[in-house]
Amino acid sequence: MNNTTQTIGAALSRRQFLHSSLLAAAAVGLQPWRGAFAAGREIPLSLQLYSIRTDCAKNFDAALEWCAKQGFAGVEFAGYHTYAGKAKELRKKLDDLGLKAAGTHIGTGSFRGDALQKTIEFHQTIGCKFLIVPGDKDFTDAEKSKPLAEFFNQTAATLKPLGMATGYHNHAHDFKKDATGKTFYDLFAERTSQDVVLQQDCGWTAAAGYDPVDLMKRYPGRMKITHFKPTVVNKEAGKKAIFGQDSVNWVTTLAACREVGGTEWISLEQEVYPDGKSPMECTALSLAALKKIM
Repeated sequence: MNNTTQTIGAALSRRQFLHSSLLAAAAVGLQPWRGAFAAGREIPLSLQLYSIRTDCAKNFDAALEWCAKQGFAGVEFAGYHTYAGKAKELRKKLDDLGLKAAGTHIGTGSFRGDALQKTIEFHQTIGCKFLIVPGDKDFTDAEKSKPLAEFFNQTAATLKPLGMATGYHNHAHDFKKDATGKTFYDLFAERTSQDVVLQQDCGWTAAAGYDPVDLMKRYPGRMKITHFKPTVVNKEAGKKAIFGQDSVNWVTTLAACREVGGTEWISLEQEVYPDGKSPMECTALSLAALKKIM
């Protein structure tokens, strides 16, 4: 062992070592894609605010404060409530709480015509890089899916010089197949450039019968902001929609995010609230379990 190796070894923290050890087995199958992304790198956690939407509607400031207290590094917006059209005020609130704008969910109409410049200005002000569309009916339309993909390419090209990006968030129905037998998800991915983010909702992917890891391998580097949503597939016995108690293999999925997904943010989303618990209670349980494997 030379001096350089010794220095590196000494600098390696215990936590980094544990990360590498815990995920080593899960990462074995991802070796062909290694190199672009470090296996043990930190990925910050955000909360998709749809998870606590009723709380956001009642008191948005209090909901944001709760996210900060829970230890989230950022939030992913699903509407702006009392801050709609008030970008400077929202940025100040986020800064005061130590939160980042990890991303947002907005419709394709936000990128059309005069709306595009307003969309850019608002999200530049709050420091939001990822402008994600959470669904569009044209996605699964055989005739309209191609122009939709072209629209995303054009929008991504406009945003890229500004350090911003757009992309699409999948649901289970986006894996329906066209007349040739190819899924609309694959059609969109193949028709769009590397600059168009594929925001994989790993829960919906699993619910549709697909492996989230396989999709990351198929489209490496494109899952910049990825949804971790606890999901029970096919009413699997003994499972519940709390992170770590559900059907998704999150250890291998996390390894894929680090190895091949190019994931810059993991966004926890809690859509189901088991055992009569509140959205915040269920979200807190899922967050605690997720932190244990990070």
